[in-house]
Amino acid sequence: MGAQILDINMDEGMLDGPVAMARFCNLIASEPDVAKVPLCIDSSNFAVIEAGLKCCQGKCIVNSLSLKEGESEFLQKANLVHRYGAALVVMAFDEEGQATETDRKVEICKRAYSLLISKVGFNPNDIIFDPNILTIGTGIEEHSMYAINFMQATRCIKDTLPGARVSGGLSNLSFSFRGMEAIREAMHGAFLYYAIKDGLDMGIVNAGNLPVYDDIDKELLELCENLIWNRDPDATEKLLVYAQTAIKGGKKVVQMDEWREGSVETRLEYALIKGIDKHVVEDTEEARANSVRYSRPLHVIEGPLMNGMKVVGDLFGAGKMFLPQVIKSARVMKKAVGYLIPFMEKEREEMLANSSEEIDPYQGTIVLATVKGDVHDIGKNIVGVVLGCNNFRVIDLGVMIPCDKILKEAIEKKADIIGLSGLITPSLDEMIYVAKEMERLGMHIPLLIGGATTSKTHTAVKIAPCYNSPVIHVLDASRSVVVCSQLLDKTLKEEFFEEVSEEYEEIRQEHYDSLKERRFLTLPLAREKGLRIDWLAEPRPVCPQISGTHVFDTYDLHKLVSYIDWKPFFDIWQLRGKYPNRGYPKIFKDKTVGEEARRLFDDAQEMLHKLIDNQKLRGRGLVGFWPAQSVGDDIHVYAESACSHNSQPIAIFHGLRQQVEKDSKSSDPYLCLSDFIAPKDSGVRDYIGLFAVACFGAEELSQEFESQGDDYSSIMVKALADRLAEAFAEELHGRVRKDLWGYSTNEDLQAADMHRIRYSGIRPASGYPSQPDHTEKISMWKLADIQEKTGIGLTESLAMTPAAAVSGLYFSNPKSSYFSVGKITKEQTEDYGKRKGMAIAEVERWLGPIIGYDTD
Repeated sequence: MGAQILDINMDEGMLDGPVAMARFCNLIASEPDVAKVPLCIDSSNFAVIEAGLKCCQGKCIVNSLSLKEGESEFLQKANLVHRYGAALVVMAFDEEGQATETDRKVEICKRAYSLLISKVGFNPNDIIFDPNILTIGTGIEEHSMYAINFMQATRCIKDTLPGARVSGGLSNLSFSFRGMEAIREAMHGAFLYYAIKDGLDMGIVNAGNLPVYDDIDKELLELCENLIWNRDPDATEKLLVYAQTAIKGGKKVVQMDEWREGSVETRLEYALIKGIDKHVVEDTEEARANSVRYSRPLHVIEGPLMNGMKVVGDLFGAGKMFLPQVIKSARVMKKAVGYLIPFMEKEREEMLANSSEEIDPYQGTIVLATVKGDVHDIGKNIVGVVLGCNNFRVIDLGVMIPCDKILKEAIEKKADIIGLSGLITPSLDEMIYVAKEMERLGMHIPLLIGGATTSKTHTAVKIAPCYNSPVIHVLDASRSVVVCSQLLDKTLKEEFFEEVSEEYEEIRQEHYDSLKERRFLTLPLAREKGLRIDWLAEPRPVCPQISGTHVFDTYDLHKLVSYIDWKPFFDIWQLRGKYPNRGYPKIFKDKTVGEEARRLFDDAQEMLHKLIDNQKLRGRGLVGFWPAQSVGDDIHVYAESACSHNSQPIAIFHGLRQQVEKDSKSSDPYLCLSDFIAPKDSGVRDYIGLFAVACFGAEELSQEFESQGDDYSSIMVKALADRLAEAFAEELHGRVRKDLWGYSTNEDLQAADMHRIRYSGIRPASGYPSQPDHTEKISMWKLADIQEKTGIGLTESLAMTPAAAVSGLYFSNPKSSYFSVGKITKEQTEDYGKRKGMAIAEVERWLGPIIGYDTD
């Protein structure tokens, strides 16, 4: 039917919202079929709305404003919207919050209507009220009237506010029945039937899934209307019963071992898809023993085993299987292949004696490596397993692999593809170096780039230009098979490379254009607009309860379990629920990944408790506290005994300051970590802390599992060690706030509150947004003798070893906050280099991702 209004939203963390909004509005203005559709400029950031208003032709709609920040703010923004001639959506919010009752909805809308008409001069027909469609059927009694309240408010608004229109977001109504689409669609159809009669003019709906009122099953319609009109206190339960019986239908009960009655080929395929390894050896032997059908052991692999893995690969690619299931399938495959290897080796010896040539059964050979200086490999290992499941020979060189070894191995093993992985920022430079070396040596092997710190933009701008053969960024394991298959298909390779080259050229052009559009403050002006704290008026900083360092040699891991943040764990396994089931434990309710997420979580819990109970993993770390004062953008750290104003610092932490220009109406300061420490000339004695914690033993356990062909457990133990290290940092920070430093002794927060950063003070880490420079770790390690006291080391690229490690600084000031430095200018790069005594080229190498200018 075509859109009647096109909603444009650019509220995404990686976007420069105002620039993106303006560019998109200008782009669609040149498309006649799109340009004639009214635009809805949608943002929670008014600077983005204004950018869109400047570029809209004809009349548009602004979504949205409300009174939650008070009348003056509301009128200021409404005047601007009116000046641009736009219509306006007004939400039923005010200073007290969201309106849920009919009277409050109408009261807020009347107040906004009066202000817009009398003080701004709005045409009533340009005012659209959204009185908040809220969720019903939650089991909470107060929510049972929400649908009725909306319809009553709509009727009253239409009766008392002439010309005004009413809109609403329909999906909110049925959130309680997520995953039960038939129920939700019926609720929406019934609700709209009545709401339109009461004056609802427009709404955000999925028109393709909106049933006709008369077509809704009569029993279901009655149940929905009972819920909407609050006629039956048991309406929710009755709808759930209906969903389970009338909609889902009964499932055939399959006996546990029924699949064992099929042919050996069917049994092997089933075992691979379901990840069942109980009978795989005996089934593999049965197939091998059938010499008429499988004259060579290799034919068992090429036949039923690879057929099963092909199904696994197809299901994974289609999103019908999930990563944990694929890893379990790989475990079954390895067990079967492991059984066949002795037979194959014996056959190979006989064949070599007869000078026979062996046919390579694999699609291609791929060399994978985590680059020099980096120790993180969970993602790489997952990619290796997925590729192996799709009949690629994978040669995994491991972690911290220097360029010459990667290239030597690729040449010797006649690799078809090289894959590089890395987590920390310096790894990006190593990847660039590898690409340059491959070009220098005249190699033509495609190069894949992956890892948490990588991006398609960085690959296109920094790596691809260094190498004339294919360089491709691979987002995750699910994409790796598709990319590798296309690169090794002679009929597709050239066309695929041309497409990627064109796409990367566009990305490069957009990147360089964005550098021209981005505006910066000069460094002196940014410093002038930094955070200003009246140190003499504020309470004096609390002196830590201990001074110097305190080592935790053997930390009790049992008490860390409740502090684990499980969301990143599911991210590692590429299990992502859809809103509103994105986080833990809501992911278990997701209709697509919920069941697999629950199985994975149960496996993780079982392994976690075994690892801790059997002391297979060990927690070790330290904290330290010292007097400190800020000097410009730096923090000087002093010995505990230092009391003179002229004392020499025993360490200096260097800070970077925000420079990207903020909205002209914004009063937000341009932050630097040094802003949170009292200046040296303030006369106020302040303090700083640091920490380094790690979970030891995971690498050895992972290798042990890998040697047994158990990739699932190998990856699982590393993922759990990572979570324990993060939990260690979280739990220890709580102890620091309440006891070891003691600046927040009355704190009473649950782990979930800590994950949401509801505590006072911060613990920023080097290499992360508030201080993107990894070289600051060197100062931390020297100050606290971290390696000597804990065994936590640094590689040449300043990755921490073991990989399951976390470190950072402690700040106690209640006004301290996490922030992102963002891009910086050459002026700050040069200033930073002088303060650190480091060459500009070296600074640019370490700060590559935040450099806001072209260094080439």
